[in-house]
Amino acid sequence: MEFKDYYDTLEVKRDAAQDEIKRAYRKLARKYHPDVSKEAGAEERFKQVGEAYEVLKDPEKRAAYDQLGANWQAGQDFRPPPDWDQGFEFDGDGFSEAQFSDFFESLFGQRGHGESARGQRDFHARGRDTHARVVIDLEDAYLGASRTLTLKHSELGADGRPVLKERTLNVRIPRGVRQGQHIRLAKQGGGGIGEGGAGDLYLEIEFARHPFYHVEGKDVYLDLPVAPWEAALGATVKVPTPAGAVDLKIPANSVGGRKLRLKGRGIPSQQAGDLYTVLRISLPPADSEPAKQAYREFQQALDFDPRTGLGA
Repeated sequence: MEFKDYYDTLEVKRDAAQDEIKRAYRKLARKYHPDVSKEAGAEERFKQVGEAYEVLKDPEKRAAYDQLGANWQAGQDFRPPPDWDQGFEFDGDGFSEAQFSDFFESLFGQRGHGESARGQRDFHARGRDTHARVVIDLEDAYLGASRTLTLKHSELGADGRPVLKERTLNVRIPRGVRQGQHIRLAKQGGGGIGEGGAGDLYLEIEFARHPFYHVEGKDVYLDLPVAPWEAALGATVKVPTPAGAVDLKIPANSVGGRKLRLKGRGIPSQQAGDLYTVLRISLPPADSEPAKQAYREFQQALDFDPRTGLGA
């Protein structure tokens, strides 16, 4: 079976507008009409033009035909790829074999299942699933939030070509959502063809950069500055969390880089994550004479060499 390039048959480009296709058909139909044309093979050419127009005049059939891609050439041996019509469904009567070619029947026909003189049938396809990214604050994952999103998407225009449009959605962000998680919005994806339903929209969650926290899975990390005496002597300090401040006990003789866990203070879920504070010892500046004197006394009071063990 030979592939038929319907655009080549109508002598139009693949991106031709619908009114251009109509004009091309009328011109060629007049030229090859058997009642008026004296050209050899006019009747067969007239049938070919009619078949091409049957597909390309209908945005739904045209979209299905375009799905095969532009890599096929007229006359090339053709068999429909096994999954070319995946996600599509057909109903109605089949086309008459006498009316259109085997190529047409292989794509759109229903041989032996109720042929009709009109050769008319409906074409339906479920819309594509679409994806978008939504950026939220980390605090939204703790409390839940509502967001208004403006998304760009394409729809099939009257000429069978995709048209870029904008739409606004109000989206509820559930409590406990995590970085990289997908939220499914049923039937908010690409529009269907015919009676095919719309696809789904999947929103990928991304956290905005936070000045204090970073996230790993369900766990949240905070670099916590502490004074040298708090680390050495131990202390209880107020620690911010995305859900509010809590008291944290710092054990005596803590060192920089030590991680202290606040169990269940990470991102909420059935098994909530944890919040880890990473101690960062912060030194007061020696920017005044009293401060410098305090450092001298501190140096004299302690026999401490931070480079012991380096072999210097």
